Amino acid sequence: MSIRGGRGPRDDIALPPSDGGGRRPSGYRRTGRYGRGPGDQRRYDQYGERRGGLRGLAGFVVFLLVLAVLVMVALFTIARPIARLAIVPFAENNAAALRIGFVADLVREDIGAALTQPASNDASQVEFTVESGDTPVTLAPRLAAAGIIDSERAFLFQARVDELGAKLTAGQYALALNMTPAEVVEGLVKNRIVVEARNITFREGLRIEQMTAKLQNEQGTAIDAQAFYDLAMKPSDELLADYPWLLDPNVRPKGASLEGFLYPATYSIRTDAAAPTSAEDLIRMMLDAFYQRVGPDRLAVAKERGLTFAEVLVLASIVEREAVVDEERPLIAGVYQNRLNPKKWPTGLLQSDPTIFYVHDTLALADMKFTDWPKYVFWDALPDGYKLPKPLPADLAGYNTYTHPGLPPGPICSPALGSIDAALNPNTKTGYLFFIAKGDGSGTSAFAKTKAEHDKNVAKYGKKH
Repeated sequence: MSIRGGRGPRDDIALPPSDGGGRRPSGYRRTGRYGRGPGDQRRYDQYGERRGGLRGLAGFVVFLLVLAVLVMVALFTIARPIARLAIVPFAENNAAALRIGFVADLVREDIGAALTQPASNDASQVEFTVESGDTPVTLAPRLAAAGIIDSERAFLFQARVDELGAKLTAGQYALALNMTPAEVVEGLVKNRIVVEARNITFREGLRIEQMTAKLQNEQGTAIDAQAFYDLAMKPSDELLADYPWLLDPNVRPKGASLEGFLYPATYSIRTDAAAPTSAEDLIRMMLDAFYQRVGPDRLAVAKERGLTFAEVLVLASIVEREAVVDEERPLIAGVYQNRLNPKKWPTGLLQSDPTIFYVHDTLALADMKFTDWPKYVFWDALPDGYKLPKPLPADLAGYNTYTHPGLPPGPICSPALGSIDAALNPNTKTGYLFFIAKGDGSGTSAFAKTKAEHDKNVAKYGKKH
């Protein structure tokens, strides 16, 4: 059989007869292994090519994306706590990691409500100091101690997110106790206070009334001179509670004023409207300076000294008013210490002129208007033959060291540290019992062991001490 006339490999496909024009009937369809089934119309075009190749690929990609999203959702719902445990500790100490949105969200979620809660409901303003070199890490514990923040962790997170470290500048800032961590961070950038201040100097040897008179002459401050005087003379329980060392009767007798404890120094007084220095603020500054300079070791006077610190301070105040040159302070303290020794000075009378001036000035001020105190000349020389009036008020009698033996009841001024050290360690080995100012401009004194030696010095220098 010829190839044309015979049956070849594909002759198993039966074709219906044509209609004479080479066309098959409309119902015709191929059968067999290479034929088209009923659904083949969707997969083949008119030329017999497969349709939808690119469209099918796109659908598969969409399917993969949807699947990936579903996997991620599953991970961050089912495995989110695990992810948080792994990521949060690292991210909280790495500011760069917090720039990644979902990482910051994990940390924020872990911190919780502390990020939006204020430390309290108190709207009171607090002045907070940022020192040079401060960072959010150094600020956090101080902010917490001041009651401005409740959670250091929440503050530090917000500070890192807002990049506070790069924006910090030294200065005073007005913050409130009811701020959220975010508001605190913002306040440490925007709420800087412009501080206006002036210096006030209280030199050594001033008594409380002199300090008060000086404050009356100071213009442009918010310090009430009357309030300063009242608090210095009768410190409140609230004030004393903050200075427990003042409650020790060996340091300050119960009911005593703050005479001697207001340390002589230069103080910066705030004059701006935001937080002006008040009378109490100034007194606290002076007490702080006293404790910082004198220190607890000097306050704890050894028993072998024979005096309490309260008595040492009284002696130091007398030395302060007598001494001119530093090297003579221990010698002058030694003279009065020897006069306290009944074996060396039986009368026990200190006979100190500054104590007489103190009584005289106190009596004079009592007869003056408070507003006239700035006009008064303190510690001025008394006329020859002057005698204090009799009887003296009970609270002043003990200051007359010509009639009352021993130390006066309290200090007569605020002594310098040098005078306190001299009173703690007086030079008694010289045996001096007398001294007189030379009056030659040197500020030095002539010392003597006996009355005869002293009389010669008096004859030479013309004044008796």
